[in-house]
Amino acid sequence: MTLWRQVLAALSDDTLEEAERERVLARGAAQLAVRRAPEGQQATPEAVMAVALSEFALLLTAGQARAALREVRRARG
Repeated sequence: MTLWRQVLAALSDDTLEEAERERVLARGAAQLAVRRAPEGQQATPEAVMAVALSEFALLLTAGQARAALREVRRARG
């Protein structure tokens, strides 16, 4: 399942475990932060946290944001 399908499912599926929901939404926020970062700059954990809050109403810790960024960067190669 693609990341964005997972994000949509996480936003709408009440049966999903909270930890899994947060992990999926954190990855979505990290993906958006990476795409929105200015040319030549890398997304920061702070940017991921801001995106998670504004787009998904999700408060992430810095550790969750860093982990999500690592996953997204690893997936992009």
